[in-house]
Amino acid sequence: MSQANAPDGGSVVHVDVHERQARAVLTGDTLFLSRFPDGWKVMAAGCTPQQDRPYQCEIKGG
Repeated sequence: MSQANAPDGGSVVHVDVHERQARAVLTGDTLFLSRFPDGWKVMAAGCTPQQDRPYQCEIKGG
């Protein structure tokens, strides 16, 4: 999946913020964000939880 055809994640269900990192759980996706001097940026999208392992993300930035 490329950034150009990323699906609509839906409505926000829950957001966890830990200093400069955040996880936004949507109805159809999970996003990971980082805060920079000019604002929040999505660092990973299309993420699904994996049992006893980190999330698997389709789109990663950095």
